[in-house]
Amino acid sequence: MRITLLGATGRVGRLILASALQEGFAVTAIVRSPEKLAEVTDGENDAFVAGKLTLLQGSVLDAELLDTAVEGADAVVSALSTDGGTTLSDSVPLLIRAMEKHAVKRLIAIGTAGVLQSRAEPELLRYQSSESRRSLTRAAEEHHAMLQILQQSTLDWTLVCPTYLPEGEYTGVYRTERDFLPEGGKQISTGDTADFAFRLLSSDEWLHCRVGLAY
Repeated sequence: MRITLLGATGRVGRLILASALQEGFAVTAIVRSPEKLAEVTDGENDAFVAGKLTLLQGSVLDAELLDTAVEGADAVVSALSTDGGTTLSDSVPLLIRAMEKHAVKRLIAIGTAGVLQSRAEPELLRYQSSESRRSLTRAAEEHHAMLQILQQSTLDWTLVCPTYLPEGEYTGVYRTERDFLPEGGKQISTGDTADFAFRLLSSDEWLHCRVGLAY
């Protein structure tokens, strides 16, 4: 399988990258700082040897670079995080345009539990409701903007929405729920979040929805 990966140097993205290479996938990743992936791209690294990695240095806001990255892909995975600005929401329309041009339908993106539906106030998203304990909602608003763009697209998208996300290893034991956070869920590790997102590349189970992730 050939995939395009955005956010490959992030906490979840680098784990998805390692899994993809270990499975022998061909990966094209757009990165600002290739040196951050030195431990993955080292020629002695078994994961790198197993797969084929192409790094394109630049910004996800570069439409031509996105076009190059997406061409020939079977699927796209976006593990982009928010940066305090609008890079996330600004990049999604450019990504969709490139995917439509090259007839790539499958998109898996990492979001946040803040954009899942609230159980207490179902007409609201969690970050808009009393369920949220955060006073700052900028990051959730960016993910909400991405969700709205995806919902209006013709892509086969899935938005993976982990709750509190500490660094942690893969366990394979976690709960999922469509459009809501699993009841009582408090956290989910980066390892298990990456595992779920990676498994979606071979599954059509969660198309056109958000998936809440928690232990």
